[in-house]
Amino acid sequence: MCPRSRSTTGSDRADSDDRAVLRSLFRLLVAVALIGVLAFGTTVLAPGILESVDTGDLEGPSGIGSEVTPSSDPPPAGERNPAVTDPDDPGNSSYETDVETVGSATVEDFVHAEVNDRRAEHGLEPLEWDGTIASVGRAHSYDMAQREYFAHINPDDEAPMDRFRDVDNYCRGYGENIALTWVDRPVQNSETDETVRYRTAEGLAEGLVNQWMNSTDHRRAILEQGTPDWDRGGGGVYIADDGAVYASHNFCRER
Repeated sequence: MCPRSRSTTGSDRADSDDRAVLRSLFRLLVAVALIGVLAFGTTVLAPGILESVDTGDLEGPSGIGSEVTPSSDPPPAGERNPAVTDPDDPGNSSYETDVETVGSATVEDFVHAEVNDRRAEHGLEPLEWDGTIASVGRAHSYDMAQREYFAHINPDDEAPMDRFRDVDNYCRGYGENIALTWVDRPVQNSETDETVRYRTAEGLAEGLVNQWMNSTDHRRAILEQGTPDWDRGGGGVYIADDGAVYASHNFCRER
């Protein structure tokens, strides 16, 4: 979805500045607010921005490191141009750091691989990448950024399965993990007290999956504990202009 150019008057610019401030305040508030997980109703804390930290070379879940290197080549997750996509899918988004351009498609590849790695550690089969499911998740991530909310139920009262059924209908079981963090800013995970600054797609993806694995119901969704036996899935990431990262990883049990 391409941005539209617009001519502005002085009052338009003032209104735009006010909206930008409100968006920043919203994202700061939602970062420290309790968020819902899946349909189980458990809550976790999202990372909060730290404005006065000597960031040094912070990167990745450990929050330490003498040098940050660019991401390796991610294992390709799968089909990037499925026959059926969500009409609100924004496509690729990105943010430039001093290490690399962090692109949402690359983050999605790393997230999917990381989720499958965690599953393999517990004797589970890998999830097959599903481009349509990823598109639905990407559209939800984008919608959360644009309409300034952070939840599984959107302002139109649509749940994850509702959003999927609006696009296609071949999953008899469906789940969703969501996450919110920032790229190229120091953030503190309130669950672990770790301070990190993500400047690469690989580091960001690992951090997102760590957030989920450190939360009971996110972890249960990934490891199929009390959920359907998933056989496919897909991640959808949207990176906003201010570096806010909205991520959705959806799971499906096909009919």
